[in-house]
Amino acid sequence: MTKILSVQDMAISFGNNHVLKSVNFELDHNEVLGVIGPNGAGKTVMLNILTGILKPTAGKIFFKGEDITGTSVTERVRMGFGRTFQIPRSFEKMTAYENIMCGGVYGDGLNEKQAGERAWGILGAIGLQTKADTFAGKLNLLDRKRLEIGSAMASAPEVLFLDEAAGGLTETEVAEILEIVRSLKAGGCTIIWIEHVIQTMLQGTDRILLLSDGRDLITGLPYDVMASDECETVYLGVKTK
Repeated sequence: MTKILSVQDMAISFGNNHVLKSVNFELDHNEVLGVIGPNGAGKTVMLNILTGILKPTAGKIFFKGEDITGTSVTERVRMGFGRTFQIPRSFEKMTAYENIMCGGVYGDGLNEKQAGERAWGILGAIGLQTKADTFAGKLNLLDRKRLEIGSAMASAPEVLFLDEAAGGLTETEVAEILEIVRSLKAGGCTIIWIEHVIQTMLQGTDRILLLSDGRDLITGLPYDVMASDECETVYLGVKTK
């Protein structure tokens, strides 16, 4: 079966700053791939390239076997991409329900009735139905993180890109984000998840990719990667064995 996403020799430079030098990986349908690495490794830049915000200096990106390297953000959303951001980008003076509705209307071309029905279902899935009429700017961090995921899901993406969806949360709150991700995977979504919270990478992913110095150093099963010499050297600093 064709991989849902394939990245070949992806690189990007900003002047003399070679942020990504050569990144390669493949993603299976309905897989959750975790991405870890030290600060400055290029994780968010990689996500920005994959979602069309940035254009790579070199390399190719294939979605279901088709070269999409030169396509725009809008085209990728319509193809089936959705993403969150490290700092939630909700419309603060709109309700949680309205925020998700916008994603359905503008991201998937739904009419208001269709978008409203989808939004209500997503609010239930992310645990925000009781706060549907709350302005996004009034939500706490956990609920803003939930809403960020919900807004990304509003266009019914096949591939969801999560950028530190659990960042800044307590252990109990992280567990709630994990449950949302597991539910999305159970529903057939394919996910690439950048995170520094080790709990999420060990408990919520199928494989982990370790990114450092602009390259994919190692990709494998979560505990294998976390216990590897490469991970100890560039990321953890301590043995996990």
